[in-house]
Amino acid sequence: MRDFTLLSSDDLHWFNEGTHYHLYNNLGAHPIVYKDVHGVYFAVWAPNAKSVSVIGDFNNWDITRDHLKLRGHSGIWEGFIPGASIGNRYKYHIVSRFHRYTVNKADPFGFFNEVPPATASIVWDISYNWGDKLWMEKRKELNRHDKPIAIYEVHLGSFFREHGKENQYPRYAKLAEILVDYVKKMGFTHVEFLPVMEHPFYGSWGYQITGFFAPTSRYGTPQDFMYLVDCLHQNGIGVIVDWVPSHFPCDEHGLAYFDGTHLYEHADMRKGFHPDWNSYIFNYGRYEVKSFLISSAFMWLDKYHIDGLRVDAVASMLYLDYSRKQGEWLPNQYGGKENIEAIDFLRQFNTSVYKHFPDVQTYAEESTAWPMVSRPTYVGGLGFGFKWDMGWMHDTLRYFSKDPIHRKYHHNDLTFRGMYAFTENFVLSLSHDEVVYGKGSMIRKMPGDDWQKFANLRALYGFQYSLSGKKLLFMGGEFGQWDEWNHEKSLDWHLVKEGNLHYGLQRWVADLNRFYRTEPTLFETDNSPEGFEWIDCNDAENSTLSFIRKSADGSQILLAVFNLTPVPRYNYRLGVPLSGWWNEVLNSDATCYGGSGHGNFGGVPTQSMGWHYKKDSILITLPPLSALFFKYAG
Repeated sequence: MRDFTLLSSDDLHWFNEGTHYHLYNNLGAHPIVYKDVHGVYFAVWAPNAKSVSVIGDFNNWDITRDHLKLRGHSGIWEGFIPGASIGNRYKYHIVSRFHRYTVNKADPFGFFNEVPPATASIVWDISYNWGDKLWMEKRKELNRHDKPIAIYEVHLGSFFREHGKENQYPRYAKLAEILVDYVKKMGFTHVEFLPVMEHPFYGSWGYQITGFFAPTSRYGTPQDFMYLVDCLHQNGIGVIVDWVPSHFPCDEHGLAYFDGTHLYEHADMRKGFHPDWNSYIFNYGRYEVKSFLISSAFMWLDKYHIDGLRVDAVASMLYLDYSRKQGEWLPNQYGGKENIEAIDFLRQFNTSVYKHFPDVQTYAEESTAWPMVSRPTYVGGLGFGFKWDMGWMHDTLRYFSKDPIHRKYHHNDLTFRGMYAFTENFVLSLSHDEVVYGKGSMIRKMPGDDWQKFANLRALYGFQYSLSGKKLLFMGGEFGQWDEWNHEKSLDWHLVKEGNLHYGLQRWVADLNRFYRTEPTLFETDNSPEGFEWIDCNDAENSTLSFIRKSADGSQILLAVFNLTPVPRYNYRLGVPLSGWWNEVLNSDATCYGGSGHGNFGGVPTQSMGWHYKKDSILITLPPLSALFFKYAG
């Protein structure tokens, strides 16, 4: 052991005050050459430890050999170990000052880990020669609120598994080859990965994280994951990752009870334990924990070139009584249920991210009516760029699950969103959470025979893409996978055969994406009520809806019309704001999508007959269970 440090006095000060956001450059394991000697510098935060030693391949896991030294009053133990090298497995052996507690811990700042169920960290160099310069230069323009964002949500381990290797994890490099081509073919602008951070229990899908600085080794090395991101970027596809600062698992090798005390979590389980997920809650009031978490976020944006962070389970962070009964939670200092420390943390997180990475976005999965989630902190908001519209998702899926004969009694499920559509910057999400735990796949949720199921789902996706808000669809939903998602096996790609209903649905989603990306009316005014106008939201009897979308300058107008019964409606009259010709630009009932072929022969002229408070109107055919889009042509 030799004296060496990567921590200046400023680093220690910023860490202890909760404002050090680049700790991945200082803590953890860093291969270096010190005085012509090759070795590894180790540093770990364990303020309540009596002693800390590093055990690993380089010292035969001997707890007596390589002791770290405590750095002042910072709580950080550090040291340089000659002979340790890249690829060595290691852990920290911690002897606590309390309870005679000793434990071997994985590195909280480790860049790479053994493949679970093994739990050791691995010394690694995460340098990489990136080829995505052009993407990084232009991504600020592509991530803007007034640009098209259509997200394909992916669980990397079950997107695709090679024939004959169904029981093996896929590799990042193979996924780079297959996923990039598919996302380009389908026209999505971004992918969103369920958490790629290291997690011991595969069935958590990555939401029970132990390695907040390490991509899971199940699919390859950190450089392999960088290669996947690089390939997506070079093909014009943005990358969002799910990030989970809301909780962490209780596994002994992880963060829990790290130095014989509740270091990262609250000691009082009324604040520090999630009953739903059997996991610990971070102590957001502890400055060093803030530095740890925000450094994790920064590393993915910095070292891995990630374009957006989707923060999981924000509601569970905001409310002290989340999923708790009376007496199972502690009120804040004002007697309320709001978690003031978590609120401050989220604001600090968003403010710091947008300050240092102004060309990325943050996304909140937040399921309550908490106000101003996606509004700036300087006006009292939480500072997120976007919020998932969970209300729209629940209302819409409830409506579409009804037999069409009953839908007229549930019309409000589709129109209620108009009351709040512009209160946040919304993402309309149909995520993985809706196709697990007995909820059924997207296609299984639809009523009727097979033809009607697919027609319903095409209409649902058309409705999603027509509304204000960005789009998100979980993998498999785009081609109508019958089975619920299973993280242990590949999607059922064999279902898609040219000419069948799965193929037609897949083609419809691809055409929706291409149309969406090139149609300014569908994205420029997502966050402005001036870009949306109802034509008829009251025709519950016929289960139809119609509305206008407008471009930012008002020069382009799109009419979206929906018939959500299996009965075609002929000579259906709609008022329109402009006289002339309206082109039928998309029709979910076209035969190429598996539809019945009803339509309007490319477009319709207006008639000088007032309707829906407009001086002109059009007569159209509404196909069964359909979404129609008309573009004003003059």
